[in-house]
Amino acid sequence: MLLCIFTIFGWLSKRLQSRILRGRSPSSLISPIRSSRRKRLRAIALLLMVATAVATACSSNAPPPLRSSFDPTNLDHLVWVRPGEVDSLHPHRTTQIFSWQVLDQIYDTLLAFDREGNIRPNLAREWQISPDGLTLTFQLRQGVRCHDGTAFDADDVKYTIDQAIDPAQPSLTRANWGAIAQVEVLDPLQVKVQFSEPFGAFLSFMADPYASMMCDTTFQAESDQTNTEDKLDVAVGTGPWQVQQWTPSEELVLKRNAEYINYGRPVNNPGAPYLEQLIIRSDSDDFSRLSELRQHDAHLVTEPPLNRLKEMRQDEELQIHLAKNTGQSLFLEFAVSRPPFDNIKARQAVAHALDLDGAIASVFGDLVQRDRCPIAAGVVGHDPSWCDRYDYHYDPEKARALLAELGYGSTNPMQVKLISWVGDRREDLLDVLRFQLAAVGIEADLDVMDIRTLNARVQLENEKTNGEGSFDLMGWAWYDADILYALWHSPGAYGGYQSPELDALLEDTRLIADPKERLISIRAVQAYLLQNAVVIPVYSPGWLWTYASRAQLDGFTIGPFNRPLFNDVRWVTSEASR
Repeated sequence: MLLCIFTIFGWLSKRLQSRILRGRSPSSLISPIRSSRRKRLRAIALLLMVATAVATACSSNAPPPLRSSFDPTNLDHLVWVRPGEVDSLHPHRTTQIFSWQVLDQIYDTLLAFDREGNIRPNLAREWQISPDGLTLTFQLRQGVRCHDGTAFDADDVKYTIDQAIDPAQPSLTRANWGAIAQVEVLDPLQVKVQFSEPFGAFLSFMADPYASMMCDTTFQAESDQTNTEDKLDVAVGTGPWQVQQWTPSEELVLKRNAEYINYGRPVNNPGAPYLEQLIIRSDSDDFSRLSELRQHDAHLVTEPPLNRLKEMRQDEELQIHLAKNTGQSLFLEFAVSRPPFDNIKARQAVAHALDLDGAIASVFGDLVQRDRCPIAAGVVGHDPSWCDRYDYHYDPEKARALLAELGYGSTNPMQVKLISWVGDRREDLLDVLRFQLAAVGIEADLDVMDIRTLNARVQLENEKTNGEGSFDLMGWAWYDADILYALWHSPGAYGGYQSPELDALLEDTRLIADPKERLISIRAVQAYLLQNAVVIPVYSPGWLWTYASRAQLDGFTIGPFNRPLFNDVRWVTSEASR
């Protein structure tokens, strides 16, 4: 008995130490991070509970609990565990990736992206744009049905867009729809969208989950909810999955839409998903998610520990899935409201000081790719060979010369702050970058925080006119080069670099409707950003791009812009006996 107890607490001591040292919450661009203190308390409580249970088993000579096993007789559902929670099921009331990926399961869009990211028909079978770019007419498919059995038609499209652009509605996507003047129903299968000025990014937005089409019966369903304090989002769409039960902060259960017909998703299955249920849960600890996967409590997890991928690839019971063309990229940006980065030479010195290829390879190996463009791979306008001509290549001697021109040297190093957010081994990369900067005479103090704090901090740094200079490793994701407008057109996403010349170039990217002409304007913006060292592209595919599943799971794919697709998923029963 005594030996058993010592064994238990020896194991607990090692496990607790491991959790405290390793148990940092992963993050996404939009998902907040829980405090490490709270996680430590949860870990302590959990391990003490385990200690009590196992000690009881020792005292009663009871056998240890059996490990759960794959059940070949229960192949009708999939449990997907992610590091963040759904905050809304309404397409206009969220901007975070964990909800965005769920919207893609419940709803469909007028247009869709194929595997290469090209636009193709979906709920709309065709569309026409007027020569002046001010009118866009959609022809809808016949026979599409909403989850509640009603027909999907032009009234639903008008309802969705009117809700999105109505100033009286709590819409977080209003700016993404462009300058829409009105939406007109021409007949049940034809709807016209009228703009007050052209908006070149509108068509690609029609393929994004934030432009999901809601059925107008949503309005009545919301009205039927009498308890406004506990009121939950009502999700009436046409997608492959529909809401069966949602317990916020615990579990979202989706059931297959048996009437679903696929018109545009990049999957092989033309009809309803093969599985009956898709169960979505959250767990902020990456090692805990991996444990759930190994113990069969989860069938698919997002963002397993990056430093365990090699080990996981050698495990015959697991599969690794990596998203490509995510639309995500990480880059360095500067607070230009004060010295030293109000001077382009200081920004150029940082760019020349960094061996980004070497730093990325030493931390990530082949898991990520060095990026050279201000927009991400998979987005129209991303062309690394073209962007490379404007790159400040690694040249430490040039960096030292620029610093000398600014009055910095070995006895007077340039002292700045480098900030970013936790997760995905970014801290390891920042350590390498700090070492490279120190080699040329730039002393960078690191400050790493959760993403919500980072967003507020970057805004604050851009407002300060004195004090220590700062720059940050930031990341953004989008499906279109319009992300450049959101980030850099005055006043910008965080109030950073601004100029009248850049504003004019960015406005062209929105007002030009012709794709070839618009590409020229997108390149002009990228050239400006690179030449003026406004941004230094670092790497892609970004964050939350790694997935792991049970080996028996077949048909899981990740569409462009990091959209998990479950239409083709089946359990391979021939593997179940292993």
